[in-house]
Amino acid sequence: MGALYKKEILGFLSTLTGWVVIGIFLTVTGLFLWVFPSGLNILDGGYASLSGLFGLAPFVFLFLVPAVTMNSVAEEKRSGTLELLLVRPLSDTKIIMAKYLAAFTLVVLSLLPTLIYYFSVWHLGFPVGDIDSGGFWGSFIGLLFLGSAFTAMGVFASSLSSNPIVSFLVAVIISAFVYMGFDFIASFFSGAELFVGALGIRAHYASMSRGVIDSRDVIYFLSLNFFFLYLSVSLLGRRKWK
Repeated sequence: MGALYKKEILGFLSTLTGWVVIGIFLTVTGLFLWVFPSGLNILDGGYASLSGLFGLAPFVFLFLVPAVTMNSVAEEKRSGTLELLLVRPLSDTKIIMAKYLAAFTLVVLSLLPTLIYYFSVWHLGFPVGDIDSGGFWGSFIGLLFLGSAFTAMGVFASSLSSNPIVSFLVAVIISAFVYMGFDFIASFFSGAELFVGALGIRAHYASMSRGVIDSRDVIYFLSLNFFFLYLSVSLLGRRKWK
């Protein structure tokens, strides 16, 4: 599994894919936070806050994470190299986990440079350090969990098809629905809005953004990851026995 994980990571970083993903994420967030005049602009806001980053990042991830994962299994199917992996002494679980961890590592690498924003705002505050650190770190951890969930969904979508473009579109649709769809559906369930809304990612992400890491939110994200990775392993197992 370690060798496959290393191969996947090197595949991302030795080609333009990984660097383009990291570059796009940092460019888009940087422009909206520091350059474009908008409600997200830190300098225009007049107070030391990075709430704009954590409001914008999920929507950027909705497209960037599927772009990272779309080739993970689909390309192996298309090129015929999946069969070579399946005859190696690697279980289906290890193959999926290696691809998931490699893609999630790239997501983490794209997030780490945003720590520069935190230290920049820290020094821009008056007095220096006048920033809600608890809210920042809670949101940052929440964004990591959100990225991990989108990655699991992306790997699952890639397991469904041998066409990377189809995998990308399916991943975007699934991720968008799980992130926002339950909020929309909740409006049709009078008296059960909170329960239905809690089935979606946004409620748990918002909870973490308040700076409190609740065990219920952590369990939710871990369960979501497990669910989609389990489906991916099951799909791979079905292909093996065809």
